[in-house]
Amino acid sequence: MATDAPPPQGSTDNSPVQPTTEVFVETQKSAEFAELRRAHRSFAFPLTVGFIAWYLLYVLLSSYAGDFMGTTVFANFNVAFVFGLAQFATTFLIAWFYSRHAATKIDPKAEAIKSRLEADA
Repeated sequence: MATDAPPPQGSTDNSPVQPTTEVFVETQKSAEFAELRRAHRSFAFPLTVGFIAWYLLYVLLSSYAGDFMGTTVFANFNVAFVFGLAQFATTFLIAWFYSRHAATKIDPKAEAIKSRLEADA
């Protein structure tokens, strides 16, 4: 939390100087920031919609297609169990995929904006 009070005597405050509100607003309106938002949204929104649809399919099949979900796949494992495990697998897969996307596409753009803001402050 930022305050207007000076740091205590003897402390060395190495935090970067904060830009003004006007600089933040100007940065938010920039094409560079719009590209950062586009990179995030073009990845996050489709995957979110896809995962919710996948989850709803699982719930609806569990509710209304009991015979299908009860079909034995192998040994004592049925379709519902396999779909349930697939829910966990897709959750971890999406998290891994997003971390790769963020590291390669989002983080460099965000770091460039942050560096410019700190340099201008």
